[in-house]
Amino acid sequence: MLVKRIIDGAAAISLMEPLTALVVKAGEAILAVNRAAMRVDGKQDGSPVTEADLAADRVIADGLAQLAGDVPTLSEERTQLAAPPFQGSFFLIDPLDGTKEFVAGRDEFTVNLALVTEGVPLLGIVSAPALGLLWRGIVGRGAERVRFDGATIGAAEPVRTRPLPAQGAPWIAAVSRSHGDPRSDAFINGRPNAVRKTVGSAVKFGRIAEGSADIYPRFGPTCEWDVGAGCAVVTAAGGKVTDGKGGELRFGQRGDTGFIIPEFVAWGDPQAPGRY
Repeated sequence: MLVKRIIDGAAAISLMEPLTALVVKAGEAILAVNRAAMRVDGKQDGSPVTEADLAADRVIADGLAQLAGDVPTLSEERTQLAAPPFQGSFFLIDPLDGTKEFVAGRDEFTVNLALVTEGVPLLGIVSAPALGLLWRGIVGRGAERVRFDGATIGAAEPVRTRPLPAQGAPWIAAVSRSHGDPRSDAFINGRPNAVRKTVGSAVKFGRIAEGSADIYPRFGPTCEWDVGAGCAVVTAAGGKVTDGKGGELRFGQRGDTGFIIPEFVAWGDPQAPGRY
């Protein structure tokens, strides 16, 4: 398939199904790894990497080379091959988001794939292989939740974020099991009647997109590949992902500290950043 180097929303539609199948295939590669016997190594930043991360990355790299070989890629496991700043369109990949969850034997880990155009996530897929569930969307064209069993992909169900409850009414904050930080806790504590919902990996973005959570604050540094796909999905579902001050996030730029996003907030209600 020939793909333009700059990909817009219309062109992204033709990519959604093959990209979904590719992400599901990467999830199968993860589930094929024996967690009890696998090797776990540490990266320079102290985060773990396993053979499952690398297996999923190989599946995605090979698939994208066939599907859209003229579009650059930025993967967590191949940052040494990146040539920022990225111009036009590129794929942003986390082959296994939530490696700590995976190593601990939990099911809330994901495969994240985003298509970024001119620094903004346009298409996103967040797949949770062990849950048999994925969320996907194209900005301006809606978002969906899809169930799958192995390589069999079921029918898509449209999803949409929900309005933030009125001031003082209970609302749900998706919080990380592995990456809490004091500023995020303070942000949540400042919202009366907030209910914390502990969720692993980028599943948090999916829960906001489907309307089962209202907000996901992260006031600690994270990497672009952790956020890009979820940003596209939440935005496509009607929400918004901003920096800590309500501004737009930009991807593929790489500063002195690498592909780092210092802080972000995912909002189900796109009007909420101006109200809270």
